[in-house]
Amino acid sequence: MTARKILIVDDDSDLREALVEQLSLYEEFEPVEAENAAKAIQTARGGHIDLVLMDVGLPDMDGREAVKLLRKGGFASPVIMLTGHDSDSDTILGLEAGANDYVAKPFKFAVLLARLRAQLRQHEQSEEAVFTIGPYTFRPSAKLLLDAKGSKVRLTEKETSILKYLFRAGEKVVTREVLLHEVWGYNAGITTHTLETHIYRLRQKIERDPSNAQLLVTEGGGYKLVP
Repeated sequence: MTARKILIVDDDSDLREALVEQLSLYEEFEPVEAENAAKAIQTARGGHIDLVLMDVGLPDMDGREAVKLLRKGGFASPVIMLTGHDSDSDTILGLEAGANDYVAKPFKFAVLLARLRAQLRQHEQSEEAVFTIGPYTFRPSAKLLLDAKGSKVRLTEKETSILKYLFRAGEKVVTREVLLHEVWGYNAGITTHTLETHIYRLRQKIERDPSNAQLLVTEGGGYKLVP
C-alpha cells in the first residue's frame, strides 16, 4: 500500500524530529513537517496529505484557525490537534474548527499512533476519501481518477469497487474468487470471465501499455496494485 503522508505541524523541533523518527519506522507512513501554520497550509494545499497532526500553539497563528482555513479551502483529510491544555473547552473549540480528534501533551506515542490509524481507517471508508494509485489521484466517491495534469479518467461502479478493494489489500495478491465475492457478492451467475472483462477494460483506461500492465498486475491466480 502507498505510504500515507502525515504532516506534523509543531514549532517544537525536538518533538517534530521525534515524531518524524518514530513514524518513519513504519512503512505505512511518510512523515513531512512544518514549523508554523503558513508552511503547513502551503504544504497541505501543494500536494496530497493523508492526515495532519496540528499543534494548537503555533508562532504565527492559533492551530485551530489554521484548521479552519484548511477546511474552508476544501482540505478533507483528518486533522488531529496536539495541545498542552487538556480542558473540555479546548477540545470543543478544536473540534468546532474542523479537527477530528484531540491529543493532550505529553502523550504516549502508542496512543497517538492508535488514534492516527483510527482516523485514517475511518476516513478511508468515508465519501471524501482520496487515494494515490501510481500516477493517479483516486476519488472513489466521484468514480474518478485524476492524472498529474488534472485529466480525468471516469470509472464505472464496478471498476471503482475493484480498485478500492485492491488498494486496501496493499501489495497482497487478491484471488479472482475473493474479488468476485467482494465486488459482486454471492451470485452464481457471475463467472471469472466477467471479472477478467472488467480488469481488461480497466487496464485500457489506466495503463500506458495495457498489454504490459505495470499498475494493475496479474500474479499467482489473482491481481494486485503496484504503487
